[in-house]
Amino acid sequence: MKLALYLPNFRNKVTVKELEDLTELAEDLDFDSVWTLDRIVVPEASDRGELQYSFGMIPEMPKGLPVSSRGEFLQGMPLLPWLAAKTSKVRIGMSIIDTPYRSPGVLAAELATIDHLCNGRLNVAVGAGWMPEEFAAASAAHIFPKRNKHVRETIEIMQGIWTNEVFEYHGEFADFESCGFGAKPVQKPHPPIFFSGLKDPKRAATRVAKYGLSGWIGIQDSPEDLKGWRGAIQRELEEMDSSHTIDDLEIASMLWFVITDQDVDQTANGKLTNLMVGSAGQITDTLKRYKEAGLTMPLLWPPFADVPVAKTLDDLKRLKEEIMPKVDAM
Repeated sequence: MKLALYLPNFRNKVTVKELEDLTELAEDLDFDSVWTLDRIVVPEASDRGELQYSFGMIPEMPKGLPVSSRGEFLQGMPLLPWLAAKTSKVRIGMSIIDTPYRSPGVLAAELATIDHLCNGRLNVAVGAGWMPEEFAAASAAHIFPKRNKHVRETIEIMQGIWTNEVFEYHGEFADFESCGFGAKPVQKPHPPIFFSGLKDPKRAATRVAKYGLSGWIGIQDSPEDLKGWRGAIQRELEEMDSSHTIDDLEIASMLWFVITDQDVDQTANGKLTNLMVGSAGQITDTLKRYKEAGLTMPLLWPPFADVPVAKTLDDLKRLKEEIMPKVDAM
């Protein structure tokens, strides 16, 4: 099982030094990767719990974000070249890039440059976004009803630009004649592409088979959720006689992570379950269940508030030095 760190750049207050300390430790502990979070805006309506949809369109979540509209959070995309310069071993990425906020061709060219800056350590994770208010702030309100199609076109454009000397595309969201977009990525044929969401196994399997995607990223998924999800995708891949299998995919989930002094209530409560919040013993047991269920890479997500970075630094060390040897030995 690989370990990945989800940087807390989306907080009411976070400093570059704190992000630097977390990144440095992840590299020292031989983590697989470090990821940033994509959040363009926090609407004032969120402060009142009056967003159009609940967080992530997850029914159990509130209609508000855990960060204030006046919070001093840092944007995830500009942190990628910074991470490239600050690291030499860990892979880097943003989970997930909401494609409707970006021009597909520009995004593809910029990511290719970032792959050079990190010498071929870039992961690319794409998704559709979920907050209409954010689409409006990003001048993309017209895309919201067709946001999943925008993701598909972006994947096609990225792969086309990354693997051809010149490339043209004629779609709904991008329409251009044959052009060169500069340097190709260091990684061949291109950086691994992860996708998120798509809880419809058939749609997910179709996307994996068509585009040769490398991984899937969920949020607060239980071991039981993941076991069922993997099985459903595998059945769909087999039915379409695809050469791809579920074992070809990196299966990741963004999981809130805190080691507590005492056991905590981990009663099943959907996405609000304390899956990776608990005592060292509880987290050890949970990770063993995740490993059996097929989770290949937990994205450890420090809480949005009330847990200082110094505490997270200590927790990461304990996880790597005390807990993971027990999980790896199973």
